[in-house]
Parts: sequence; C-alpha cells; structure tokens
Amino acid sequence: MRLRLVPQDTKWDFFKTSTSTLTFGLSLLAMVASIVLFFTMGLNYGIDFKGGTTIRTDSAVAVDVSAYRDAITPLGLGDVSITEVFDLTKPDLHVTQIRIEAQDGDESVTSATIVKIKNALQAYEPSIVFAAVESVGPKVSGELIQTAIWAVVLAIAAVLFYIWLRFEWQFSVGAVAALVHDVVLTIGIFSLVQIKFDLAIIAALLTIVGYSLNDTVVVFDRVRENLRKFKQMSLKDVLNGSINETLSRTVMTSVTTLIALIALFVLGGDVIRGFVFAMIWGVIVGTYSSVFVASAILLRFGVKRDWSKKDPSTGGQYTNIDA
Repeated sequence: MRLRLVPQDTKWDFFKTSTSTLTFGLSLLAMVASIVLFFTMGLNYGIDFKGGTTIRTDSAVAVDVSAYRDAITPLGLGDVSITEVFDLTKPDLHVTQIRIEAQDGDESVTSATIVKIKNALQAYEPSIVFAAVESVGPKVSGELIQTAIWAVVLAIAAVLFYIWLRFEWQFSVGAVAALVHDVVLTIGIFSLVQIKFDLAIIAALLTIVGYSLNDTVVVFDRVRENLRKFKQMSLKDVLNGSINETLSRTVMTSVTTLIALIALFVLGGDVIRGFVFAMIWGVIVGTYSSVFVASAILLRFGVKRDWSKKDPSTGGQYTNIDA
C-alpha cells in the first residue's frame, strides 16, 4: 500500500475566476506589505552587514560553544556568534571564532571590552589564548550588502535567460515573477520577525531561488508537452491539467523537504536557525508561487503555439533528452 499525499487523477481548477483573483490579489498584497515592512521596520542585520570584531581563541581542551556563550552573555554585547573551526596549522588545539557586533558609537569592540571577554572566558577555561583580534568596519559591511544584492539579482537574471532559451519568453516572465515574489516575501517576513539577517540568509535566498525554479520548470515542462499533445485545448485547461498531473510530485517533494528542515530548526541550535527558517518559508512560498504566480502570469500573457516545429515526442531513441 503506497502513501499518497494527493489523490490520484485530481481535476482541481486552479484558475477559477474567484480563486485566481483571490490568490493573485493576496500575492500582490503580501508583496506590497513586505516592501512597506522593509522600509519601515528594516532588517535586523547581523555582524556581516553591521560590522564588528572577530576574535580567534585557542584552547587545549574541547570547545563547549554553549558554555562560551553563557560566559559572554552577561556582558551585554548584543549579537554574538561563536563557531568552532578547524585550523590545519594547529591540529592539536581547539580553535574558536567569536564574532561580536559593533557597539553603539564604535566601529569595533574596544580594548576594554576585549579584556572583559578574555576574563570571562578564562574564568571558565584558564587555558584559552586569544590568538587574533580583527575588526570589520562599516565600509566593508556596506560592500558585503552590495555584493549580496548583486548575487541575488544576477541569479534571477540568469534564470530569466535560461527559461527564455529553454521555453518561450512568456514562460521566463512567469518564472522570474515567481522568484521575485519569493525573495520579496522572504525579506518581508525577516523584517517582520526581526531574525538576524546575515550572509547565511543570502545563501538561503539563493537556495530558495533554485528550489522555486525547480518546481516551476517541472510544471512548465509538462505544460509544453501538453500544449503539443492537446492542440485544440485552451491554455487554461492545459495549465490546469499540467498542474494536476505534477501536483503529487510537487507536494511530496515539498513535504519531505519540510520534514528535514523542521527537524533542523528544532534540533539544529541557534547557529543555523535563521538559515533554516528562511528555507522553510522559502519552500512554502516557492511551492505556492509555482502554481499561483508563475502559471497565472503565463495564463495572462498567453503562449504562441508554433506547430511548424517538429514534435520532440517523435523521432529516435534519444530525441526527448533535454540537457
């Protein structure tokens, strides 16, 4: 007996006037709300984007990150990131990287504060040695923000070009609209809940772009096949049929991914919680946008059916292989 999250041979109408108007309106409203939240509340930037100080410590005993955090927290230094790293030049030592956000009015943590951190950690573990102290100023942080924005924009532009080549320009507009929808809503939710926004979240945004694109391409590929298979069928019916045919795969992929992400969110600890939260949100809105945004945009633009091209379903054994 096989598990089915979606009934077989579903015939749901995703583009009824009431449903289409409601979902498209909600998407536009959510995007506007996200933009308003971004400009009014802003993002809670982490050390990567605000600047701060990085301290590397060496210890002869194993690192207990939670104990380090408990020792530093009473100092009231704000955002503190503690990570154990492996240094090839010091194979016999346990190396830790401690990042502390810039304090109000200072570009970096003062020497007096560093002494307090040193005393707090050595009270827990006397063998700790401060190997290096480095500061990241506002200029470098500003450059990181610009680089992160360019990374997301160029990724979306590459997707636009790829979908345009593989399908038609109407498909690419729908796919990119879905990606922009997902990224804007993710930034909006981070502005609302004020979770730390750092380079790890940028990595999550790029991952969301790839995940959402994968879902969209699966649907669009079936749409392209059905446009040739049902030449007299309306585009609305072709889209409905294609989404229903791939719905089981879409839901199963999303649910299994969410199970793993929720486990990481609950058990993974504070270090990766922001990244995992972004991924959970991205999987949900990415699945939604593949159906209710990308396909809806395609329906509004329409598709030119050129039957002068050879049907890829006919021909030799390797005709239907798509690189």
